[in-house]
This record gives sequence, C-alpha cells and structure tokens, in this order.
Amino acid sequence: MKSTQLRNPRRRTLLKAAAGFGGIGLGGSLLSLDALAQGSPKTTINLQLGWLPGNNQIGEVVAKQLGYYAQEGLDVQIQPGGPNIDGVAIVASGRFEAGQLASSPSLMLAVSQDIPVKCFASGLQQHPYTFFSLKKKPVNTPKDMAGKKVGIQPTGVVLLRALLAKNNIPESAVEIIPIGADMSPLLTGQVDVVTGWQTNVTALKPLGPERVDLRLWDAGVRLYALPYYATVKTIQTRSNVLEKFLRATARGYAYANANRDSAADLLVKEYPNLDRNDEKVGIDAMMKY
Repeated sequence: MKSTQLRNPRRRTLLKAAAGFGGIGLGGSLLSLDALAQGSPKTTINLQLGWLPGNNQIGEVVAKQLGYYAQEGLDVQIQPGGPNIDGVAIVASGRFEAGQLASSPSLMLAVSQDIPVKCFASGLQQHPYTFFSLKKKPVNTPKDMAGKKVGIQPTGVVLLRALLAKNNIPESAVEIIPIGADMSPLLTGQVDVVTGWQTNVTALKPLGPERVDLRLWDAGVRLYALPYYATVKTIQTRSNVLEKFLRATARGYAYANANRDSAADLLVKEYPNLDRNDEKVGIDAMMKY
C-alpha cells in the first residue's frame, strides 16, 4: 500500500525524523513547544489497536508519558483491541481517528470490500511473524513445511497460504490445525509448527532453547507490519494532524531505542498489569525490526 501525502515513515524513517526534529536536545525549542501546547486546545486522536497494549506500543506510550504528543498539540488516546473488536469498522465509521493492525493483509481485505481506509505509515521495517518448530522436528526452510501439522490462529491462515504460494508448496501438503495463542500444542506434539511474533517473548518462553524459527520475511513474503491506517478522508483532509502524530511517535521510538530501561518503566507505569522484565526483553526485540 502506498501512503497518501505522508511519506512511507517506517521505523528507520521515524527514527531519522525524530533525530532531526527541532525540539530534541534544544531546550529553547522544547520550552516554546511546551508553552504552545499549554496555551492552545489539544486535538484528540484515538488510536484503535487490534490487540491489548504491550511493547508494540512503546513509541506511543513514551510519546504520551514524556509529553511529546502534548507538545504537538495532541491528546492521543490508545484504545485497546481484542478478538471481539472490529477496529477497521470503528475507524471507517469515523468514531476514532486512526488505527493500527498487525499486518497489511487486513487492510488489503478491507479495501477490497470498498471500506474507505488506507495505510499512512508502517511501524516496523520487517515483519516479525514467524513459524516456530522444535529441533527434534525442525522447519528450517519453507520446503520443510511439507507433511507438517501447522497450528495457527484463524487470522494467520492467510499468511501461511502466502508462504506456501510464494514457495510453490500446495496447501494440501500441510495440515492446518486451528489453535489459540498458546504454544503448548507444539510442546505436546499435537502440531509440528506454531506461529507468532518473534517480539512476543512472554508467549515464546515455554519453547526454550529447542526453538527453531522460520520468519515469514525470510520465506519471501514481505508485508507491512504494524500498519497505521485512517480513512481516506482523514488522510486527505487532516494530514497535518497525522504528521504531528507521527513526528511525536518517532520521538517516542527514538527515546525508547536509546533508553530501553527507562522506556520499560514508562510502559509498566502506563499498563501496570504488564511484566516489566518481559516487556524490556520485548522492547529489545522490537528495536531489531
């Protein structure tokens, strides 16, 4: 998907934008921004997620906690998602201003159904979606998928099919077994492969050192990860607001990248139910992408 007006600000681009943003390290500029933020009403942006917040939102949380959004004149509210929340429908209806999904195919599907939403930025440079197996029955390459039982969540089936198609493997060569987010079916031998994100360190803990990873990206399927989206109308008429959001978010990611322990503290302050140590490891993993 191409951006409209806004220039493809992926993670590296976001960090460069943050490094070049006038307020960073310039006390006078920051004071001016603070004064400006305090003296004018803020524009609200509700960011609808497709999941419950965690280290995926480290840039936004840091930007919120350290006042970067406020300095841009924004009041950003991070709205949690979940299996029973249709974020695309919420954003398309105009109820919330923007959203974020795990992968670009969800937006492609929406557009194919004439839902007027569009990607305006991507949170990661590469997709962390991975097929996990164990050393006793490893899947090191796409061809190793043949004859395997693949435990997968319903939303991931399209990604598995993309991997198979890209590598000329018939779907009949694998057995698809619907599972939840739990990795235990791999450990108990019910399946040979499970799926998830390399950045989800808490979920991956039980697999231990016997884990074998095959990234979707390395298998030749290269999709946008963590795409930000809004309605076409919002992108066309409020691009300045989205630019402010991205600029502040970039500063949040830049800070998190340089100050990971502090960023983990800010994340747990925002969401006390999270495990600080796990989220710190997750932040380290996120910054590789």
